[in-house]
Parts: sequence; structure tokens; C-alpha cells
Amino acid sequence: MNNQRCLLPVALLVLGLAAAVPPSVLAALPALVEGQPLPTLAPMLERATPAVVNIATESRVQLRRNPLLDDPFFRRFFNVPDQPRERRAQSVGSGVVVDARRGYVITNHHVVDGADTITVTLRDGRQLDAKVIGSDSESDVAVIQVPARNLTALPLADSDRLRVGDFVVAIGNPFGLGQTVTSGIISALGRTGLGIQGYEDFIQTDASINPGNSGGALVNLRGELVGINTAIIAPGGGNVGIGFAIPANMVARLMEQIVDHGSVRRGQLGVSVQDLTPDLARAFNLPVSQGAVIAQVSPRSTAAKAGLKEGDVVLRVNERSIRDGGGLRNAIGLLEVGETVRLEILRDGKPLTLDAKVGEYVPAKAEGEALHPRLAGATFEDIGPNSPLAGKVQGVLIVGVDSGSPAARAGLRRNDIIIGVNRRPIASTAELRQLMIDRDGLLLNLLRGQEELVLMLR
Repeated sequence: MNNQRCLLPVALLVLGLAAAVPPSVLAALPALVEGQPLPTLAPMLERATPAVVNIATESRVQLRRNPLLDDPFFRRFFNVPDQPRERRAQSVGSGVVVDARRGYVITNHHVVDGADTITVTLRDGRQLDAKVIGSDSESDVAVIQVPARNLTALPLADSDRLRVGDFVVAIGNPFGLGQTVTSGIISALGRTGLGIQGYEDFIQTDASINPGNSGGALVNLRGELVGINTAIIAPGGGNVGIGFAIPANMVARLMEQIVDHGSVRRGQLGVSVQDLTPDLARAFNLPVSQGAVIAQVSPRSTAAKAGLKEGDVVLRVNERSIRDGGGLRNAIGLLEVGETVRLEILRDGKPLTLDAKVGEYVPAKAEGEALHPRLAGATFEDIGPNSPLAGKVQGVLIVGVDSGSPAARAGLRRNDIIIGVNRRPIASTAELRQLMIDRDGLLLNLLRGQEELVLMLR
């Protein structure tokens, strides 16, 4: 079954591909046509395609059924035959060998998420069992490992040096057909705000990519990996020339943490930010039109210790340009806790450079049973600066609801956001806890996706 995801009303289909061309391609050109060499990508592909693999996964999916079917008396009285409680689900995707010595393969988190078995098929037909080293759902990157025997790896390019118009090649396993190659150009860089992942800094390409290509490679004409393909915009269910890849530099930073820790330990500065719009730039008489404006600095945070102040405009992080608040969040979120970061800012229109240490963010949590009997079984969490919801909504996120619990029976769901209690807005678990004191009845205002709901709990 091919992977598929949605971007608002637009279907987002998972994808993949890979290829590349070294300078030696000119020396390997084949026959002449009217006295002129015939260009070809074949020599580069012969070098690159062995590093791109097909991934097949199997998982067990619990089937939903009427609770009466689990009652022995009911089953015996009505002579109900045994029915399966689960089914086997299969999916396909792609991956890229990036470390032949250790057998590390990069793919997408959603390709291997929940998989019981993972089978990697190499270009030469070998099938290898793989294990998950670690994965990060926020960036949709996973590292899996196969036995390191006679593997070919793709070198990683410096994706920060990509330009719109650069030629790229994609290789992957569309629709489970087997390895397929397409070519195109870089259509755009730094795509964010698509709602595909928590951390977005996509390369956009028109190289044709389709379902089943998720985790495949996007390479330049030197045969270097520039990105991992992860999604496409597909209004009609197929490729329309708008695909997205995670940049290689971002993949490299994430892979380093996943291999070391099994997950990504994201840091934070302790600030709330907003985009520097042209209107804000004119209002503050600033000589720039892009950047991230510091809206709030948390007391005793690493940002406060570094000297950041409200109204500062962050222009660069470690010499990387920051276009908006999302760009600052991405740049900090890819750094390890304890790492020192250099910030180039504008304060009152004057340039200033500050060094800050990336701190660890631990969101405040609250258990439902400690708040109200009808909330038992739910877990609540503050919306922190690293959350995709930061700066977009104020409230408390429900991060878990136990099946069959009072909270579940009351209608609460995971990922609901409580924005108000008894007609009073809330922004933290501390405020939620305060409003629960001596309350028999609760009126909860919720955000569920794009809809606002009201629940009365008695």
C-alpha cells in the first residue's frame, strides 16, 4: 500500500528518487549525432543508483469492532464465529545508503513508523532485514541499518549552496514498480508553512516523484545527495511537478543526533517570535524586510542570559540568513542542547552580534486525574517555542487520551487544544489547573484541526 498524506485540501503523497553525474561523464559520452556528442546521464546513474534502495514494511493494525464481540456469553448465545482482531498492513518506500561501512540508510519517518518488519532491496537484487536506529516525526527523517556488506553510499552535498535552476535527478520506487529515475531542476528553496511537518525547510523540485518514492534521493549532477524526497502536491493524485525534499545539510544534522541518541534532542532559546513583515520594517524604520522579531523573552532563559531583548530582529544564525520566525525556529531546533550559537541581530536599527547557548526545553505537563475527575486519562502539555503551533494559537495541547477513560468518554481526543475554560481563555497548564479548582461543571472551548468545539463536562 502506497503512503499518502494530506496538505489541507491538497493530497500530499510520499515519494523518493536518486541519481547524480560526475565530471567524468563527459569522457564517457557515447556515439556522435551529426558529429556532436550525445549527452547522457547514464554514467552518473551507474554510479549513483546502487546507493538507492527499495523499502518494504509490514505492520499489524488493530481492527475496530463492536465490544459485544468480545463478550463470551454474547458470542456463545448468538453462535458468533471467531473473527480476526488485527490485519497485516504493507507499504513501500525508498531509502538512501549514506554510510556503507556501518550500513546506515536514510529514509522518511512515515515509511518505517510502526513497522514490525523492514526489508531493504538493493539494486543488485539482494534483500536485507533492517532495524530502526532512530527516527524523528517532526522532520520526517529516520535512520535504519542493514548488514554492511558490499554497500555503495552516496556522498552528501552542501545543500546551502543550491541555487534555483540547478539540475537535479531523483531516484526511487514509485508505486512499487522498482527503481525509477527522473530529472528536473530546483524550482524553489526554503519552502515553509506547508503544514507537512513540524520542521520545514524544503527544496522544491519539478523532478517527477510519485507515491512510493518517500525517502528516496534527490542528487545533483556530480552524483551527490542534495535532499531526501518526502512529499508532493497532488490535487489529482499524481505528480504535477511540485515535489519537496528535505535538504542534505538538515538530514546530516538530524542523522548525527539520531545515531548518537536514538532521537533528536531539540533545544530552544526561550523566546517567542514573529515574522518581520514589510509593514513592521517600515514602522520600526528598519533597513531590512526579512528576519525574525523577538516578541517575548522568557525570564532566566538562555536568550535572556545572552542579552536578547524584545524588539530585536534576528537576521542570521551561525551565518545562515533568517527569513522569518519559522526559519529561526528551524535553525535553533536543529542544534543540539548545549551548543553555542552566534546570532546577528538588529537592535534599534543597529547591528549587534550575540552568542547564546542552546538550552533544553521541557514542556510543563499535567495529568487529567489531578485536575478533574472527568479529565482522568488525558495528559495535557504547554505549547512550547519548539511546537509547530507556537505563535499560532494560545492554549493547552492534549498529548494523550487513554482509550475508555473518562476523558475519552467525555469526547476529548489527542491533539485537541483547549483554548478556554468556562469562557476564560487559557495559555498554559498552570492556568488550566487554576481554573479547575472547585469546579463541578466545566465548559471547555477546543480547537480540533480547523474547527472550534464546545464541550460541557458535568
